[in-house]
Amino acid sequence: MKFEKRDILLISGLVLFMIGLIPFMSPAYAAIIVILMYFGIKIYVGKRTQSILRDTGDGICMECGSKVIEKKCPNCDGSKE
Repeated sequence: MKFEKRDILLISGLVLFMIGLIPFMSPAYAAIIVILMYFGIKIYVGKRTQSILRDTGDGICMECGSKVIEKKCPNCDGSKE
């Protein structure tokens, strides 16, 4: 989990969420909830990014949209042979 530019937006949104929670609960509990949300969102986005990278492989074919394997599209390059 590395820090990226868009994390500033996430942190600012979560701080505002924490400020909204303070009237309903203790500030310590609100901070704990926001910290857990931050790491939960970071883990979810990391897993989703890994899933997308695993599904795309070397890339996506511009003709048919399938996964490119070994620099060749199985649908487009296979039909030309």
